[in-house]
Amino acid sequence: MDKIHVAFIGLGVMGYPMAGHLSEAGHHTSVFNRTSQKSAAWEKQYRGIACDTPAKAATGSQIIFLCVGNDDDVRSVMYGEDGILAGANPGAIIVDHTTTSAELALELATACQTRDMHFIDAPVSGGQAGAENGTLTVMCGGEADIFEQIQPVVASYAKQAVLLGAHGQGQRCKMVNQICIAGILQGLSEALSLAKHAHLDIEQVVDVLKHGAAGSWQMENRAVTMSDDQFDFGFAIDWMRKDLGFCINEAEKHQLDLPMTKNVDQLYANLQQQGLGRMDTSVLIKAYDQNK
Repeated sequence: MDKIHVAFIGLGVMGYPMAGHLSEAGHHTSVFNRTSQKSAAWEKQYRGIACDTPAKAATGSQIIFLCVGNDDDVRSVMYGEDGILAGANPGAIIVDHTTTSAELALELATACQTRDMHFIDAPVSGGQAGAENGTLTVMCGGEADIFEQIQPVVASYAKQAVLLGAHGQGQRCKMVNQICIAGILQGLSEALSLAKHAHLDIEQVVDVLKHGAAGSWQMENRAVTMSDDQFDFGFAIDWMRKDLGFCINEAEKHQLDLPMTKNVDQLYANLQQQGLGRMDTSVLIKAYDQNK
């Protein structure tokens, strides 16, 4: 794979290691983060350049990656005189790993097209551990020839990258992913509540079930920690509620009801009101603990 100039905008728990993998793969990497101390720390740890604006990071980069918080955060680093679009060269490819609305993906695709740039919406799954270990799954929407150009570069931090269709389809696939996670966590929370009240050994239960039909990543990685009241694993329910909102809004456009998704969203809302918004999504079990 040829080594190219890339930029990474957003050095949170996901972006920091993802940008690191790009650097370690030999790509000439420029980074930007709104908190400059994070950029400085990254620059000390990896080979690359910390820039003070998204525009400067984007200038001269063939592919510009970003991974920030929500739709508004994406717009704040994309637009304006210091934004990515102001600094990127014609022909550059912008890859958004943020989980956003499908509408934003279409908006950005149009904005890039008018500037002779290319866009791929590319939300990821795998969490902080996946980012650190370079084993993320990337769900992409955009043009096939552009996807083919980014795929070998994305492989620096992903075990799988798939093109799902036109712009916005990557984000819609991520919505499906989040609904599945919500359902698994709801089932796991209820099941663990029963197991605890029945005085079953949780580790033994997991060992028995994880390789059978009930097995899942969540069971294998979160069941024991859930039963031990450990909920500091990166993906906060504040972010999950943002994602579930996208799912519910998208479903309404298709005249679909998502009762389970709405129920889990409300349970998370109740937990937020108790000050648990920064706990990871497996804290859902506390909603069932409170029913005893």
